[in-house]
Amino acid sequence: METILHIIDTTGPGGAETVFIDLATHLPRDKYRPVVVIRGKGWVYDELCRRGITPVLMEAKGSFNWQYLKSLMSLIRREKVSLIQSHLLGSNVYCSLTGLISRTPVVATFHGAVDIGNNERLKRLKFGAINMGASSIVAVSESLRKNIISRTPLRNSKTSVVYNGIDTTAFRRPASDAIRHKFGWNESDMIIGSLGNIRTAKAYDVLLRAAALLKDHIPHFHFVIAGQGKGTLYDNLLKLREKLGLNDTVHFLGFNDDPAEFLSNLDLFLLPSTSEGFSIATIQAMASGLPVIATRSGGPEEIVTHGENGWLVEVGSPEAIAEAIKQLSTDQSLRESIAQKGQQRAIQTFDIQAMLSSYQSIYDKLL
Repeated sequence: METILHIIDTTGPGGAETVFIDLATHLPRDKYRPVVVIRGKGWVYDELCRRGITPVLMEAKGSFNWQYLKSLMSLIRREKVSLIQSHLLGSNVYCSLTGLISRTPVVATFHGAVDIGNNERLKRLKFGAINMGASSIVAVSESLRKNIISRTPLRNSKTSVVYNGIDTTAFRRPASDAIRHKFGWNESDMIIGSLGNIRTAKAYDVLLRAAALLKDHIPHFHFVIAGQGKGTLYDNLLKLREKLGLNDTVHFLGFNDDPAEFLSNLDLFLLPSTSEGFSIATIQAMASGLPVIATRSGGPEEIVTHGENGWLVEVGSPEAIAEAIKQLSTDQSLRESIAQKGQQRAIQTFDIQAMLSSYQSIYDKLL
C-alpha cells in the first residue's frame, strides 16, 4: 500500500477544495493510504472529518515559512509518504521543494488562472521551484494548461490535463419546489440560478446587468445565487442590485452545502464568469439535467458544445446573456434537448471515476 500526502492552501468551500477532498477520500483504500494536511479549521476540515479523515493542521504564515517546510519533511519521514498530491500555487511550491529535498514524487495540480497571475510576487522563482521539484503538473483543462505554459517557465513535457469529476449519481434527483415555495413564486415563473462563491471572476455584476435588461421582456423570472459572500465585493453587488431596481428579482442565498438540492430547484443554470479553469458548477448543473448557459471563459468551452448540450456566450456581455436567456426561456424544446444531451455529456465524460482513474494512472507511473 502506498501513502499519499494530500495538501491544499485553502480551508473554505470551492471547486478546488471539492476536488482535493474527493481525491483524498475516494481513491481506493486498499491501494492508497491518505494523509491529509490543511492550514486550519473551516469547511474543508469539517467535510474531511464528516467523511472519516482527521487532517493534520499546519499553519504556514508569511511569504515563506521554513518551519512549515521542516514540518512537512518530518511528516513525510514519519508517515513514510510515497507520493505528494498538492493543489494551488502555495502548496505546489512548498511541496515541490519538499519533494526535491526528500526525493518524493510530487503531483502539482493547478485549478485556475488565479494561480498564475501577473502580479504574483517572485513568480519566476516559485515556478522554477515547481519545475525542479514536481514530477507531474496537472491542469484541470486544456485551456488552463496552455495558459500556464505560455505565462510561466514550466516545462511542457511535465504537464497534462485531468478534468475535474463529480459523483453524477448524486445530482440526478427529482425537481424540488422548495425555493419556489420559500419566496411564494408561481409555477410559471422561471428560476435562473448560479452556483459559486462571490469572487471577482464570477462576474455577478454582469449577471445583475443582464437581469436589468430582461425586466421588460420576461416579467416572471427570478435569479438566485448560491455562494459565500462577504466584504467589499459583496457590498458593491448589493448596491448595484438596488441601483438597478432588482431587489425583488435577484436573490443572494449565501453559502450552500448541498449543491444538488439547490440545482434541483432551478429551471435554467447560468455561469457568467470572466475566467474559469474548469467549472465544477457547470458539470453539476448538466448532471442535474438543467439547460446551461455559460460564458466562453476558459474551461466551459471544453465542457459545453454550443447549441448541442449547452449555450455559450461571450465573456462580460450582459446583452449576450440576456439574449440567450430570452431564447431558451421561450423555446421549451430547445431547453429540453440541450438539457438531455448535457446530462449525457456529464455522465459519460465528467463522472468522478474518470477523474480518479486519470490520477491513479499518473500515480502508478511515478510509483
